[in-house]
Amino acid sequence: MPREVITIQVGQCGNQVGCRFWDLVLREHAHVSKSPVFDAALSSFFRNVDSRRANSGDLPLGDCIRTLKARSILVDMEEGVVNSLLTGPLADLFDAQQRITDVSGSGNNWAHGHYLYGPMYRENIEDKVRKAAEHCDSLQCFLLLHSLGGGTGSGLGTYILESLEDYLPEVFRFVCCVNPSKDDDVITSPYNTMLAMRSLINSAHCVLPVSNDALIRICNQISSMDAGEDAAQASLIDLPQDERAPLRRPPLGTASSS
Repeated sequence: MPREVITIQVGQCGNQVGCRFWDLVLREHAHVSKSPVFDAALSSFFRNVDSRRANSGDLPLGDCIRTLKARSILVDMEEGVVNSLLTGPLADLFDAQQRITDVSGSGNNWAHGHYLYGPMYRENIEDKVRKAAEHCDSLQCFLLLHSLGGGTGSGLGTYILESLEDYLPEVFRFVCCVNPSKDDDVITSPYNTMLAMRSLINSAHCVLPVSNDALIRICNQISSMDAGEDAAQASLIDLPQDERAPLRRPPLGTASSS
């Protein structure tokens, strides 16, 4: 029996990481499975719907892939990143009704996200969670994507985590959080991180921390590798045609001219 995972993306960082996450999930599945069939692996993270019909419901396993909808909820107290997701290349993956946004942001303040926006949007968040859970046959866990340095990710993100513990305590709560780098220019990020740690310790079943410094190093390494390959390719293009050809060995049994 497939077990579904509902992903909740909180804050600018959480939604940016979520966008790359969905892109990678689709690429990996396409690499492994060449069949256009909605299988158990896809059903864990996606719904299969027929967009040509209104209120058609979810299509069952084994049916052809029609339109995939991510089992996700987009949350941010600024509209920019969420709007870019809903208008970007992966826009069809997301249900515009499963988003919660504001315009003012949390000002990099954990307390603002946790104590102001949390209670303000609690009923709305629980309603979105309920709707997502209704499309699941056997909900296994929630996957929360957020950062610890910002106000929305740390404050509202941990509030949502605690709310999930109260609302659906039997469902596992997995957290993937990005820790701020040591050179973070947000002066409140260390305090936001420390304040968020208590909720992670008390309310999450599993925490998958990601270091922003490590991400920066990985991106720099990839960029330098790509730059080296581009430079080598450019050097090859600049060579005359006869110098580009590989060296050819004389056939066996023949002597060289020398």
